[in-house]
Amino acid sequence: MIELDAITTLCLACLLYLLGQTIVNHVSLLRRICIPAPVIGGLIFAIIVAVLDSFNIVTIKLNASFIQDFFMLAFFTTIGLGASLKLFKLGGKVLLLYFFFCAIMSVVQNIIGVSLAKLLHIKPLLGLTAGSMSMEGGHGNAAAYGKTIQDLGIDSAVTAALAAATLGLVFGGLIGGPVVKYLIKRYNLKPQHRDDTFKDYSQVEYNQHLHRKYDGTQVFFIQFSILVFCMAVGTYFSNLFTEHTGINVPMYVGSLFIAVIVRNVSESFNFNIVDLKMTNQIGDVSLGIFLSIALMSIKLTEIYALAIPLVIIVLVQVVVMILFAIFILFRGLGKDYDAAVMVGGFIGHGLGATPNAMANLDVITKKYGNSPKAYLVVPIVGAFLIDLIGVVVIMGFIQWFS
Repeated sequence: MIELDAITTLCLACLLYLLGQTIVNHVSLLRRICIPAPVIGGLIFAIIVAVLDSFNIVTIKLNASFIQDFFMLAFFTTIGLGASLKLFKLGGKVLLLYFFFCAIMSVVQNIIGVSLAKLLHIKPLLGLTAGSMSMEGGHGNAAAYGKTIQDLGIDSAVTAALAAATLGLVFGGLIGGPVVKYLIKRYNLKPQHRDDTFKDYSQVEYNQHLHRKYDGTQVFFIQFSILVFCMAVGTYFSNLFTEHTGINVPMYVGSLFIAVIVRNVSESFNFNIVDLKMTNQIGDVSLGIFLSIALMSIKLTEIYALAIPLVIIVLVQVVVMILFAIFILFRGLGKDYDAAVMVGGFIGHGLGATPNAMANLDVITKKYGNSPKAYLVVPIVGAFLIDLIGVVVIMGFIQWFS
């Protein structure tokens, strides 16, 4: 048996991320459906490990739980730092409606996962791994909440959640465009002239005030200090909550909500100490390393018995997503061109991840015309707000069925 220590595992995770990025850059299909680079690299390693183990050649064991937890915690903390009420207000009523429909879908996806699990004779918590944690949540949430379920004694939860997230990601990238095309043709929709009421999301990413006052290194250190402060205080309160209530919550829940408080107090009092662009970059790096290690660590040999039930659950999720998007979301948002474009984003992050959503928007708007409203609402909800409501919904289902 070969046992890799934490530093070696971290090094390997970085190399696999770069390998995955190289593959994605050279395979157009992977770019089109927005498969994350760490998923590709980590999955290659997992397949190699499974083959070596199956043929009794060698067993490879990773020892990187602390590093994996650190980067997972850092990623969710950056999500909290991005949840600005200022951005929320820019979207107005449409953003509230879109967020409301996303919250409904989160509950529906979990009901589907649990219900089909009972019909397919697998544990409800395993069915939950193909619910909103892997559909709306994507790979990051799938790995994190999958670990929470696995810690409750459900074997293969992380593997199942990551497999479901990968399937969802593929479907989210493939069906978003065709569904929007159908709506545009069916209702003869055209983009209309827009004023600047809805600003481009990119215009509020960069904190110019902070960069005028400090150089790049100092700004980075400020962001890193804020990050670890939220992580430290958040984990303390998470542990305190679990100790006094007996309810197990993932350690990143407290950090995420502390980060939300820090971000909005900073804006309310005009401190302007959080740079969203830089924290997004830190979050991207953290998610990349976290996912690489998570995918490297999955045991593919454990998922054989779950393959058919998982595929069935994900296919049902896809069908329900299409019907919900066409008959409820599109109508609820006004049945206009912007509503149709937002359907593409909704399917992208509702089955996969925000990059899927933005890729769908890019393809749609390049062909049919711009939609500033969609470019504001979709990333704010898909990148930040979904994860906030997801904590409540997913943990509620986990507690109910544990």
